[in-house]
Amino acid sequence: MNLNAIAENFSVSRPAISQHIKVLTECGLVIIRQQGRERYCEAKLGQLGQVASWIEPYRKEWEHQFSALDHLLDQLQSKSKSKPKTKKRKRP
Repeated sequence: MNLNAIAENFSVSRPAISQHIKVLTECGLVIIRQQGRERYCEAKLGQLGQVASWIEPYRKEWEHQFSALDHLLDQLQSKSKSKPKTKKRKRP
């Protein structure tokens, strides 16, 4: 797609899209081809597989931690629901 076509899909300015494309180009995720006056972008997302592989062990650990937290919160909520409510006595 050319930069104008990309910009039409987002609610940010054309210069902002250009800045984002520049960063993606520097990361090797986008290649820009000049064709006449137009610049066309091509996504090269193969490197994201490497990132996903690197992140996976951390994702699994965080998923485990959040599951443990959910379990603890469920236990605490069950305990608070099962406790009978007592009224406080007024002191004479």
